[in-house]
Amino acid sequence: MKFGVTIPNNWGVEDPKQVLEFGPLAENLGFDSVWVMDHLFNTGYIRERLADKPYYHPMSTLSFLAATTSKVTLGTSVLVLPYHNPVELAKYAATLDQISGGRLALGVGVGAMTEEFNALGISMRERGSLTNECIDIMKELWSNHLPTYQSKRWDFSDLYFSPKPVQSSIPIWVGGASAGAINRTALRGDGWHPTGVSPEGYALTKQEIIEAATAAGRDASQMTWSTRVEVEVHGKPSSDRNSSRTTLPGNDPAMMVANIEAYQDAGVDHIVLALNSGDVSALKRLMETISAEVLPEFK
Repeated sequence: MKFGVTIPNNWGVEDPKQVLEFGPLAENLGFDSVWVMDHLFNTGYIRERLADKPYYHPMSTLSFLAATTSKVTLGTSVLVLPYHNPVELAKYAATLDQISGGRLALGVGVGAMTEEFNALGISMRERGSLTNECIDIMKELWSNHLPTYQSKRWDFSDLYFSPKPVQSSIPIWVGGASAGAINRTALRGDGWHPTGVSPEGYALTKQEIIEAATAAGRDASQMTWSTRVEVEVHGKPSSDRNSSRTTLPGNDPAMMVANIEAYQDAGVDHIVLALNSGDVSALKRLMETISAEVLPEFK
């Protein structure tokens, strides 16, 4: 089991230097990966949480962390692909992969924020097809000497694209647990990275993805099986027997271990702990507790 932890680029921390301190801290504490989130406007539930406080760009944040860390995987959990030009994003990602020595992983999703799609002038109805095209275009640009792609939205050929990533192709972990996300993972993903899926649900859906990928002629044994699990930084979450969503209690390491073991038994091999707070001091204390009392149970 590998362990990732989120960096609070999305929690309104006023001093960006405090956000960036979490990268080296996570590496020193023994985490395997660090993860950032992606939204362009503070709208909807983000506006309710942050108002006009900072939400730092995920790729810019990871670029800085590439220079201040040396081992951890640098990941997005998740990039909303319809918001981004796939050619520009492919170049940024390949450059970052070069700078970091091949440490980038892209968690990607279709997005769900109606207000943000409207503000950006992007059709929310087309978000699924846009996401699929973005994945296909980026993989084409990263892997082929003279990349070629044709669709109603994109048309290029006989063009050089550089740099290529250090990795043969930057791994794309598909977020979400909808039918579309499951199909996208099976046909295009290098891994699955949902949020809020119970261990029982994870095991069932993983098998569904493996069967669909195998039927499509893909080697599912090469896929990474990840999940993002919310951690209540300031204590035990309220119980909800009607909810299948798992939230880990930050004040109970033993319960955290038990829940993570359930995910491990369900077939998760890389768990990302999403620490849901902008309280810098509390985040650091919790990361130290997890390092001392949770990680050793799995190493």
